[in-house]
Amino acid sequence: MTALTLVLALVAGALVGLALGGLGAGGGILAVPVLVHLLGFGPRDAATAALFVVALSSLGGLLAHARAGTVRWRAGLLFAAAGMPPALAAGLLSAHIPGVLLSAAFALVAALAARRMLRVPDEEPPAVRTDAGTGAGRRWPRVVGAGAGLGGLTGLLGVGGGFLAVPALAGLLAFPMAEAAGTSLLVVAANALSGLSGRAGGASGLDWAVLAPFAGAAILGAWDGKRLATRVPGTVLRRVFAWLLLAVATAMLAEATWTLTAT
Repeated sequence: MTALTLVLALVAGALVGLALGGLGAGGGILAVPVLVHLLGFGPRDAATAALFVVALSSLGGLLAHARAGTVRWRAGLLFAAAGMPPALAAGLLSAHIPGVLLSAAFALVAALAARRMLRVPDEEPPAVRTDAGTGAGRRWPRVVGAGAGLGGLTGLLGVGGGFLAVPALAGLLAFPMAEAAGTSLLVVAANALSGLSGRAGGASGLDWAVLAPFAGAAILGAWDGKRLATRVPGTVLRRVFAWLLLAVATAMLAEATWTLTAT
């Protein structure tokens, strides 16, 4: 591993952690293109490596949010329980899908994530206690459905799925954005670990000399992301990340389209 590769791994890992810690979302969606285009991983290996990084860094961010009291454990565990079986199944299925199709699907999901982030209202919903058993029963089936869909995307593409979890928690259950972000990290960590278990056979072929510093920087970045979120308005962080994500998605979709038309 060259010095340049090490620097890229550390800087990119820190950015992934900052996104997860600050927004509760975006770590996997940023990690996959970085691993492919900057660090030389193939699409399938990048998805596996991203799940590993997202699992560890989201756990680090979760600890920071737990200390601040911004995690709704009951809601997060229900959301995660709905997503873990689909994440495992999709992780097993991913081994049978061509890498270029995974890249194209990832680019479309990343574009959707950017669109959703840009459409989130600037003002937070009112803080309403909506844990199970407090009058939000009609909303829980939708939350469980969102959790299951999120788990499938996590296992298949290596994304953490926070871009779906945060709007679901903030919109369907009226969580304040800080609590939606903190609770999302619980969901992301659980789904990433479940999806990773479905890809366990591919972990031995990963370049751990690159992945280890990348993951370490992401874990530290997740702690810094939580602190950054207290100093910079969430709207600013979300919009900056969304436009970056949209640019990455456009580049990846163009590359996947070129590859498909050239074969």
